[in-house]
Amino acid sequence: MNSQIYSSSAAPTEVLDASPILFRTGRFEVRLAANETEIAAAQALRYRVFYRELGAHPTYEIQHIERDIDNYDANCDHLLVIDLGAAGGCVTQQVVGTYRLLRQSVAMQHDGFYSANEYDLSSLIKGSAEAGQLLELGRSCVAPAFRNSTTIGLLWHGIASYLARHKIGYIFGCASLPGTDPRAYAAELSYLYHHHLAPPALRARALTQHYVRMDQLSIDRFDARAAARALPALIKGYLRVGAQVGDGAFVDEQFNSVDVFVVMPVARISARYSARFKAQI
Repeated sequence: MNSQIYSSSAAPTEVLDASPILFRTGRFEVRLAANETEIAAAQALRYRVFYRELGAHPTYEIQHIERDIDNYDANCDHLLVIDLGAAGGCVTQQVVGTYRLLRQSVAMQHDGFYSANEYDLSSLIKGSAEAGQLLELGRSCVAPAFRNSTTIGLLWHGIASYLARHKIGYIFGCASLPGTDPRAYAAELSYLYHHHLAPPALRARALTQHYVRMDQLSIDRFDARAAARALPALIKGYLRVGAQVGDGAFVDEQFNSVDVFVVMPVARISARYSARFKAQI
């Protein structure tokens, strides 16, 4: 019986967890990438979603190899949701969802955190020191045909397992709104600022040269419920597990997005999510 992970080519990697997390339900499994070919498959999925679908602007190299790559990939664990569906009598494996995970202990030995290119993380690093190490989440994407509760649930199952395994105190990262005009998101950004701003000790601030005010509207000048409903699904999911936001938005021209910083204290993740995922670890 043949097995294949679809990818365009191999990719370099240096830091992989010793034994990937594994959980299977039906024809799907979630685990860490175990080799360079699987990382390349995640990068190929990222390329299809970020560049072909969402309008990111590739470098010549990225466009040539049709994979989303950067220098941080080598330092990260790559969480995968894999479809093990049968085709033509053989088992074919396809990466349909992914997250990039970067632990503080690894980041500090290499190039730091990706988010530091957009935000000053000094307050977060200092303020979180006693709670356990930080985990940066990034490059989250799911193939269009698999954007459902099963795939999202498997990604969060994998993240919950990873949190427990590595004694993570806080999760953080950048979440995106599509397009590069912050004025189009005046209500959404103002809602996040007025209702979900992180305390000073955990409040990363957008780098001064790129800082975009989030409190574009006073709290009485927008409909909070409508603004919350208009947020992208990923940001709403983060808020449901206790996320708070940093100060300032960042316009990411390459990825055609307006980014906001999110931080999630692991201890505050709601009981229903904790019980749902950790019960199966």
